[in-house]
Amino acid sequence: MEHRGEVLLNKSGPNDTGAIIEAVQRYGNVGGVAIETCSGAADPAEELIARSGWPVDLAHPGFVNRMKQNPDKSDFTDAGMLADLERVGYLPKAWLAPHDVRALRRLIRYRQQLANDRRTAKLRIRALLRDQRLRGPHVRAWTNPWMAWLRATESLSEQSRWIIDRHLKQLDRANQESAEVEARLGQLTATDSLVRALMQ
Repeated sequence: MEHRGEVLLNKSGPNDTGAIIEAVQRYGNVGGVAIETCSGAADPAEELIARSGWPVDLAHPGFVNRMKQNPDKSDFTDAGMLADLERVGYLPKAWLAPHDVRALRRLIRYRQQLANDRRTAKLRIRALLRDQRLRGPHVRAWTNPWMAWLRATESLSEQSRWIIDRHLKQLDRANQESAEVEARLGQLTATDSLVRALMQ
């Protein structure tokens, strides 16, 4: 889109920064590029900056959607909206995190997935115990004494015992994985002054 709002090019193409540069540069100097923030958007944005030198902005998808005020959702209309917002300087920008921050985010997301797995396994175990109308010892659930009772109790039906044993294996695996993730996060952030300050 040129500076007066005329659309010069709008077409589908391969997911390749070289192809994007080749398709766009024939129209002259590029004043700005807008890419909607989504999973996997940061790497091509960084590559486009490095290879072309163009100013690239990541657009916040939630704000863009509210500004559009149109239920139509297609790549064609979204591209036009992003180009127009970039052209007039109204693009709601999102931060393009550096590569090492993005890598750290992936580890943290994995840690959260493991936490979700642990919570799901615990909820299913408690549901089975309620279904069997079983109460554990008068100690806090998931403590060592409570877990010892859960692993040893003979009050469960045969099938419930088999299922709970499977859930306990999942829980043990998630706990072990979580400890390994925590150790890896500790290694990666050992020299990070901000993390050290937050930990204190």
